[in-house]
This record gives sequence, C-alpha cells and structure tokens, in this order.
Amino acid sequence: MAFRARFDCLWCGEPWTVRTPGDLEGWAHLCPTCLGKAGTNQFLRGRLRAAITARGAGGVAAPAAAAAPVPTPSAPAARQRAVAPAPPPMPAFPDDWFLRRGPFARGVIHDTAWAAELDVVTRWLDALPFVGRILEPAAGVGFFSPLLASKAELHASDPDSAALDAARDRLVAHRLLAHLHLADPWGAVAHDDPGADALVAAFLLGRVRGAGLDTAAVTLRRRLRPGGLLAVIELLPDSAGGPPPGIAWTTHEPGVIEAALGRAGFSEVLLRPTGRFFLTGSATAV
Repeated sequence: MAFRARFDCLWCGEPWTVRTPGDLEGWAHLCPTCLGKAGTNQFLRGRLRAAITARGAGGVAAPAAAAAPVPTPSAPAARQRAVAPAPPPMPAFPDDWFLRRGPFARGVIHDTAWAAELDVVTRWLDALPFVGRILEPAAGVGFFSPLLASKAELHASDPDSAALDAARDRLVAHRLLAHLHLADPWGAVAHDDPGADALVAAFLLGRVRGAGLDTAAVTLRRRLRPGGLLAVIELLPDSAGGPPPGIAWTTHEPGVIEAALGRAGFSEVLLRPTGRFFLTGSATAV
C-alpha cells in the first residue's frame, strides 16, 4: 500500500490532502471522517490495519495519537482465530491476465481468440436486464465493475485490498460510483438482508470444489431476493486458458453447475460456452 499525499477517499470519494507523511489517512487513502468509522466497518477496519502495517514498513514513525484506534477483539474471538485461522484469500486475477499481456501472452492467434471471446462475455453481460442493487463478490481488479456500475447500484467486494484499489481506480477513470467492500465472498449473509436484485459471480465458482459447489450455490441464492438475477462467468478447461499460475482452480462441467444451482433454489438456469475459454450463465432466484 503506497502513501498518497493527495487522494479521493476510497469510501466516500471526498478529496483529501494530508499534512505529514505519518498521517494514516495518506496510507489508508481514507479521509479522517471515514477512518474514524473503522471500528464499525469491516472494509475501513481492514484498510486501517493495512495502513498501519505499510506505514511501519516504510519507516515512518507513528504520531503520538493515532487517527483511529483499532478495536481490540474480544478474548473468545481471539482464541477462535488462534485455533482455526482463516485461510489466505485467493489472489485476484490481474489486468494482464484479462488482456493477455506480459507473462500471460500466448501468441497472436491465441490472444486474438481470447480477446474475441472475452468481448462476447462482456456483450452478453451488457445485455442482461440489471436493475436496482447489484452484488459483485470477488470483484478483483474490477474488470467488469464499470459496466455494472453504469447499469445500477453496484456493491463490489473482494478479500484483496490491493485489487479493490485497482477496481476503484478503474471506476474513477470512468467517472462512476460504487460501494467497495473488503469481504469474503462466502461470508455469512445478515439475517435482515432483503437480498439484492442481481448478483454477478465472475470466476467465483471455480474457487470451490466437490461438495463445496452446493454450499457456494446456496450462499449465492441467499444473497438474492426472490426473482433476483444471477449471472455466472466461469472458465472452460482449455490448457491455454485457465486461471493465472499458482492459483488452485476447479473447472466444473456445465451440467454440474446447473444441477447445483437447481438444488440451491434457482430456476431458468441457462449456461452457454463462448467457445474455448469461457462459460456464461444466468438463473433466477426462486
């Protein structure tokens, strides 16, 4: 996380200029008002903790009074984390992966075919009838986020704070607004959550395997209101495609995904391959 003397707040968008290199605002890229809410907001709390770590690694001394204290976890919660630490989040796919640049370039023929199919995916997503509130869990660097934010109220999340920074920059470049949250895509759904109008699961189901696919499908269903739209984008088993190296991935057959969604409470499941690389699908929450 790099220090910025001037920035637009990641949470509220307010322009801010820090006074000294030790100001946490410049490391968290949050204005003082939003930084002060870190005790009650998971994303802001995660940014604050990362900012404190980055400031220390940069050799900058902390001021006598921190901008916002990090709340101390209760003893039971601390013991629970010590016994069963959460697994590290899967890294987000980088822009170079989407664009077949640098280490992901595979030659003109392959890269042209990849770009053509990715364009098919984007046009398919653009044609879906999005309204109201859209959820984009595991949004990563926000490759699809500007398109979604131009359609309706977007709530994008990812466990990777650096990826969310990239998503924010992409949205700002398009002069679009969205709610960005640091969150586990499989986190529990609040009991009073009425459900979103749409959910875009882009390269999300490949993060689970075996019976975990059923659990994942149920989680997606719980995040949607009855009649809500689910959009799925997944990878087909092409050896020249696939996720970036080093990422454990499971390629599910279309029939397996369709069956899991049906068991979870989705109807009108329609899955279509784009050719070699991608699988697109839509479904309606019952």
